[in-house]
Amino acid sequence: MSRSTGAKLGRRPATTKDQISQVGIELFDLHGFDATSVDDIADAAGIARRTFFRYFPSKSAVPWGDFDVHLGDMRRQLASLPDDVSLADGLTVALLDFNNVPADQAGLHRKRMRVILTTPSLQAYSLVMYEGWRDVVAEYVAARTGTSPRDHVPRTTGWLLLGVAMSAYEQWLADSAESLPDLLRRGASALSGGLAALMQ
Repeated sequence: MSRSTGAKLGRRPATTKDQISQVGIELFDLHGFDATSVDDIADAAGIARRTFFRYFPSKSAVPWGDFDVHLGDMRRQLASLPDDVSLADGLTVALLDFNNVPADQAGLHRKRMRVILTTPSLQAYSLVMYEGWRDVVAEYVAARTGTSPRDHVPRTTGWLLLGVAMSAYEQWLADSAESLPDLLRRGASALSGGLAALMQ
């Protein structure tokens, strides 16, 4: 049974993927991911259930919003970096830009990441999304080093950068006084040494 939490007469329906994702995140934050249904999200967004599935293949995709669009932006940004930018610096720039959150969206983003990182039933889906992110990193490293994205160094670099991001988010969620960009920068500062060791 769905909750009639948002579809009220006169309310403009959510008509973009990002808007529907925001509605879903607020419901997940209030009621929990597992206790919130697709019908709940559709009702709150003021859309039909079939419209929901035009935007998302499943409920598990909702917290990720326009992730694929952001991955495309990250891929283009990395490809546009000049060759005189070091590998570590290029990856750090991309990491910071990818996770740049406007101040007025920080509260929603915190809710989003809490759902993604702490919901057990989401972890299998999240692994697939993380793989897409790591692939973008590996493609860039491979292009810069003349290797294949499937080779050890590009793959390992993808995992290294994902670890930096995950650790930063875990700390940011645990301590609201922390700055996410600062956490990301501090974590990324270890990249130079790690990449140098990998290249040996």
